Parts: sequence; C-alpha cells; structure tokens
Amino acid sequence: MASSICATSPPHWYYTDAEIDAANDTDLPDLLAYLGYQVRRISSYYTTREMDSLRIRDRRTWYRYSESVGGDAIEFLRHFHDMSFPEAVRFLLKFNGYPVGSPDLPPLRKTRPPPQRERPVFILPPANGNNDRVYAYLRGRGIAPGVIDGFIAAGLLYEDGEYHNCVFVGRDSAGKPVFAAKRGTYDSIPFKRDVAGSDKKTAFRLPCNPVLDWVAVFEAPIDLMSWLTLYGQSNAVALCGLHDSPLETYLHDNPHIRQITLCLDADGPGREAAARLGEKYRARGYMTAEKLPPSGKDWNEYLQKGRRRSDKTS
Repeated sequence: MASSICATSPPHWYYTDAEIDAANDTDLPDLLAYLGYQVRRISSYYTTREMDSLRIRDRRTWYRYSESVGGDAIEFLRHFHDMSFPEAVRFLLKFNGYPVGSPDLPPLRKTRPPPQRERPVFILPPANGNNDRVYAYLRGRGIAPGVIDGFIAAGLLYEDGEYHNCVFVGRDSAGKPVFAAKRGTYDSIPFKRDVAGSDKKTAFRLPCNPVLDWVAVFEAPIDLMSWLTLYGQSNAVALCGLHDSPLETYLHDNPHIRQITLCLDADGPGREAAARLGEKYRARGYMTAEKLPPSGKDWNEYLQKGRRRSDKTS
C-alpha cells in the first residue's frame, strides 16, 4: 500500500502553510511517472495511459473528467492512493527532497497504479410495468410528449421496476444495449448513476440519420431530449460526462459525419471541454461549432425557463 510508508505521520496541524504549499508545488507529470503511470503529453496538457480522461495542466493541477474530480498533488494521492492528508504531505515533501523531521523515516518506495478492474457483466435493470413515473417526470422537465414517446418506442428509455428511475439505454451500432444511465424521478432527491458494466465508450446516442452529415454533442441525455424538443430532428450523442470517447465511437461508426456541434453546459467545465474538443476535432479535419444555451446552465434549464415564460404570458 502506498500509504504504509507514512503510517506514523503527524496530524494535519503539524505542517506549516509553507510545507503544505511546498508539497502542492510538486511537478505532477514527474510524480506520476515516479509512481509508475505511463505519462503522455498531448497538446497543452498531460494525461496517462491508465486514465485517459485525466488532464494535468500547468504541471500542478489535475482533473479527471470521468469522475468529475480534481485538485492538487495532495488530493491526487488522497484520491488515487488512499493516503490521508498528513500522509500525502509527508510523501510529497520527501519526494521533493525536503526534510520531514523523523530520522528513521522508511525509504520512499515506488507505488504502482491501482490495478485495472475487470468490467462487470452489463445487465439492464428490470423494467416497470409502465412508464408513468418517467413520463410525468420528463413532462415536468419540459420534454415534449412526442420526444418521450419516440425514445420509449425506440428502446432508448424506460422506467425501472424497483426505484422508478429513468433508464436511458445506450445502444451500439448493431442496436445492442451496452450502456444505461439511471436518473431519479424525484428532483428533491437527486440521483444519477451508470449501470454497472456500462460501456462508457458508447454512452447514449440516437441512431444515426445518414442524410445528416452533422452531430450535436451533449453532456446528458435529458439535455439531448431538450434540444429535440426545441429544434427537432438531429443526430446526437450524450457523453454522460465530459470525456469524448462516445463521440469518438460515434464518428468511427458513422464516417460520413463531417460537422460537430458542441452543445455542452455553459458552466466552467463545459466551456473548457468545448474549447478543448473543438480544437481537437478541427485538427482532424472536422467542422466544429459551439452552441451554448441562450440562458441557464444547460439545455434543460433553458427549456424550462422558456416554458415558464410561456406559461406566464398565456
């Protein structure tokens, strides 16, 4: 265990602000290479072969899009190597050559990245006898009845039998279910989770219309549904996060697509991801554009605001 080298570390308050700053000034690409990760530089950031959704910027901060977590060097060791705060500070000070007090400190040992776990078998949750709860929830979010009916008829959406969640079903190019994202139908108790064993490289998407040479890209299925409610027919992919492997898969399966419209959220991570992906796919010869919701954080929020304005004027 990586944390065993610091098992007798002093408490958090033992370290001065200067020592904590020195620990966080660690060069992350160097640290990860020391820890056994295969570090790669791509354009303006670093990543690793083990975690391709990891982004290291300015060599000091990291963010992992598949988990929506990030931070500094201390947080990296805490999150990925199960160290406590004082253990992580002590490790980094020693790594950077600073004295850490104890003359009998065990020698710093290389650690290995967490083993790659085998993906569990993917099984769709059992369906409910009807989709009433899902239908009511999505109508309450402003989604058009025709869009909901179309998703249900296409086998892309149903209500699970145990908790009455929305289940958004991702299908591969052959139509086989390979991914499912569950979303709770109670706004007072937010719940979002992918079904175990889901193929994140496919995520959620609409069957491709070969007449259209473009695809709209969203963070979440409900934003995709909101777009269809507002604008109608489209080729579309929901990344179910901010990592673009589902888009890569969609483009591979549909090589006639030449235009990409990035319809990600209007918050900081969404804007950063849109800029990054726009640059990436333009370099590969695609026409790209960013389309933000005119107001609100995301497309569903914009749809709901528009509906409320309509209700007030009717």
